[in-house]
Amino acid sequence: MKSESLSNEDAAISDESPSDEPLNDESSDPVRRDFVVPESAANQRIDLFLTSACDGYSRTQIRQAVQEDQAAVDGRTVRPSFRIKPGQTIRFQLPEAFSDEVVPENIPLDLLYEDDGFVVVNKPPGMVVHPARGNWQGTLTSALAHRFQCLSDVGGPTRPGIVHRLDRDTSGVIVVAKTNAVHMALAQQWHDREVEKEYFAITVGRLDRDRDVIDAPIGRHPYQRDKMAIRENHSTTKPANTFYEVMERIGRFTLVRVRPKTGRTHQIRVHLAHLGCPILCDRLYAGHAVATESWLQGQGTLAGSPPVLDRQALHARRLTLCHPQSGESMTFEAPLPDDIRRTIQVIRQTEHR
Repeated sequence: MKSESLSNEDAAISDESPSDEPLNDESSDPVRRDFVVPESAANQRIDLFLTSACDGYSRTQIRQAVQEDQAAVDGRTVRPSFRIKPGQTIRFQLPEAFSDEVVPENIPLDLLYEDDGFVVVNKPPGMVVHPARGNWQGTLTSALAHRFQCLSDVGGPTRPGIVHRLDRDTSGVIVVAKTNAVHMALAQQWHDREVEKEYFAITVGRLDRDRDVIDAPIGRHPYQRDKMAIRENHSTTKPANTFYEVMERIGRFTLVRVRPKTGRTHQIRVHLAHLGCPILCDRLYAGHAVATESWLQGQGTLAGSPPVLDRQALHARRLTLCHPQSGESMTFEAPLPDDIRRTIQVIRQTEHR
């Protein structure tokens, strides 16, 4: 095991989003502070600087706020590890006050697997993985804290057991560690890209190729802070690689199997939108957040009738990893949820008319 190469910041790996949506909650009323970096803070990490400059907040709270794009240096958002320079101007939105302790909540969990080292959960759509601004209750971590006596604390007090993450509206397989040793071993597999992840998606538009690899770098959107974009040569840009395979084309929609090799923020969503086939009901990248029966059948607008689907049609369907203790290869699969099954049914009815 090579766990010594992992820092605490690497221990929670993102599949789709490092800080579950929404990345920016416009409904909050945060307090903003401006700082000019003094000579004494030269080359200091921005999260450490802000922790010392903002009384009453822990480093965990400050770091989470920076990860959520609440800190801008000379007008550009940065990561917690960013090294500041004298004379730079920092604008920081103070995080909403919250306790570092996760409050247990009696929320049912669909367990796909459990042993002494970790559990595998089928996360429902609409559930945020861990507490964040605007999402303090009803989280996966609150449900886990109620269900299990002991979870790893590698990821910090607000992320007990969380090895990797999924967007709020992405359903499916997520792995949770019970012990620190297992957490680090699992996180190393994500770090080394040894975990095989498979997603199911419905796109708006017909993908031309039956299968292909999308190799396009992803960085922060230049204008919209809650979005990512295909972007070259920017400080936030990272390589991103996604394999996809068409399962079926139905009218103007495509059912697609997706296997991301890297785990960038919103990677699958950005890459499919880049091909001109965004994920159905993807508010950020498809321009709509609901799909009604009449709209799916090409007979009406998105308004006027109850939605068949009201979240992005993306499901973490299958995950294969190596058991951190036995070394056995294990595959976990979450069945398609009812809302996606119903959507496919409506689309098929239209095709057969």
